[in-house]
Amino acid sequence: MKITQLFATTLLASIATFAFAAPETAKSATAAAKASTPAKATAAPAKAPAGKADAATAGDLLDINTASREDLIKQPAIGAAIADKIIAGRPWKAKSDLVSKNVMNKAAYDKVAKLIIAKQAKGDSKTTAKAPVKDAKAHAKSDAKKA
Repeated sequence: MKITQLFATTLLASIATFAFAAPETAKSATAAAKASTPAKATAAPAKAPAGKADAATAGDLLDINTASREDLIKQPAIGAAIADKIIAGRPWKAKSDLVSKNVMNKAAYDKVAKLIIAKQAKGDSKTTAKAPVKDAKAHAKSDAKKA
């Protein structure tokens, strides 16, 4: 019988502790939730016409094909190692190539994707760019054909 009384007393003490502590915990949790919720803005920003917004956004983007190492490092989720990989892999056809070529992971790309762009060089790269010549003999032959 003493074990039963001891168990009952312990059980009642535990219930009483939770019953009195629960309202305070609920109040503090509610207060914390209210404090962490940001206040609503009083006025919504005016929307620009769609064409102008796209042009302004494109002008503000960082071109990964021409940006300096320092400018790349200033972007979120791009450190020195990733900036070096971006520079070494130039030119990029699309900014999504950074993930497909394993320069950065998807989570890092998601943080920076809205801030970067991969602009292409002016002119058609197939007609204006020449393939690199591997040896001097081939170079001399191509020069002789031109003359």
